[in-house]
Amino acid sequence: MTYVDCMIAAVPKANKQAYLDHAKLAGAIFKKHGALKLVEHWGDDIPEGEVTSLPKAVQCKPDETVVFSWISWPSKEARDTGMQSVMTDPAMEESPMPFDGKRMIYGGFDMVLET
Repeated sequence: MTYVDCMIAAVPKANKQAYLDHAKLAGAIFKKHGALKLVEHWGDDIPEGEVTSLPKAVQCKPDETVVFSWISWPSKEARDTGMQSVMTDPAMEESPMPFDGKRMIYGGFDMVLET
């Protein structure tokens, strides 16, 4: 069954093109190491919650927006192997993250339903 990694981060609005450039490079690297797909979403309607919210989770500043990304893999085993290879791929150093990675939230998920 497909395995999915997701990531949520706050990206400066002024860095949108740099973010897209970084994501295109990263997508090619992830696919080279076994990922099936990398999908990027630029925040458009992200409400600030009173208790919890996506902006609060990533400490989004007024000049930033929330981005949501996901990578699908054929399996968790393919993800574990592929992710290890991605993290040591020298090409990843060619494009530094255009956002504060310390505020990024990420995780891996087993797919349990697809309709």
